[in-house]
Amino acid sequence: MLVTGSIWGTTNALMKRGTSALDRRNRQLGARQSGGDSWLGAVVRDWILLLCTWEYSLPLAINLSASLVFFAKLSESPLSLAVPITNATTFAATAVAGSALGERLRLKQTALGLLLIVAGIWLCCHSARD
Repeated sequence: MLVTGSIWGTTNALMKRGTSALDRRNRQLGARQSGGDSWLGAVVRDWILLLCTWEYSLPLAINLSASLVFFAKLSESPLSLAVPITNATTFAATAVAGSALGERLRLKQTALGLLLIVAGIWLCCHSARD
């Protein structure tokens, strides 16, 4: 569960970076906005462009692979532990990976949040043993 949460968190930060890469590319190209597109057509076009952007689609594929592993392992783990631990780890990994990729963080709040996550994971694991 810790590995899955770490992969999810890291790929979340990478996917965010991938969408930023697409936004920068669109701005450089002048992002053709055709007024005749329907709302649904514009959404579909944007999704296709996003999926064709390797900076987004590669982390997405890794993220979805981790989801398959998570669901396979979920049958072997107590749900009351697996979900909180994985979600907490995902949050922590997203903060760390985002910071490593250059995102600005509020250091005190992030450190406090990470400390609370570690304490929460410890409480979940400790209470499950009793």
